[in-house]
Amino acid sequence: MGVIGLRILGIDPGYATVGFGIVDYQGMDFRTVEYGAILTPAHTDFGGRLAQIFADMNYILEHHTPQALAVEKLYFNTNKTTGIMVAEARGVILLAAAQHGVPVHEYTPLQVKSAVVGYGKAEKLQVMDMTRRILHLSQIPKPDDAADALALAICHGHCAKPDY
Repeated sequence: MGVIGLRILGIDPGYATVGFGIVDYQGMDFRTVEYGAILTPAHTDFGGRLAQIFADMNYILEHHTPQALAVEKLYFNTNKTTGIMVAEARGVILLAAAQHGVPVHEYTPLQVKSAVVGYGKAEKLQVMDMTRRILHLSQIPKPDDAADALALAICHGHCAKPDY
């Protein structure tokens, strides 16, 4: 990766599914390291889901040692109960990052779309396809949460100031 490279962990927060994507970024080039999702079973109580997310985040942080974490800024739409639960899961994710000394950078959906596609009102499929192209992948990453997490990592690569 070299001295000026940056390993970025993108996170699409949730409580049933947390998408993650890890990329190495150097110059203008991205290389996919790994992506996937932390899944918590529906029958698990909420505290158990948070514990699972925290444990899996610790594993990812310890095994991939990112230098930055990019996460979507939380905004509430019509379902405030779901939003609160996502916020609580997001808190566990931020706690894991803080305990590993990984700086957190937040981006709005508009910022992600602009950084990845070049257009802030891009459709979800456009963002996912451009993510695939930027990372030289043969298919759009699955699940969608992982594709969203990779887009967040790409956004941070394009937006990061060279203070790392």
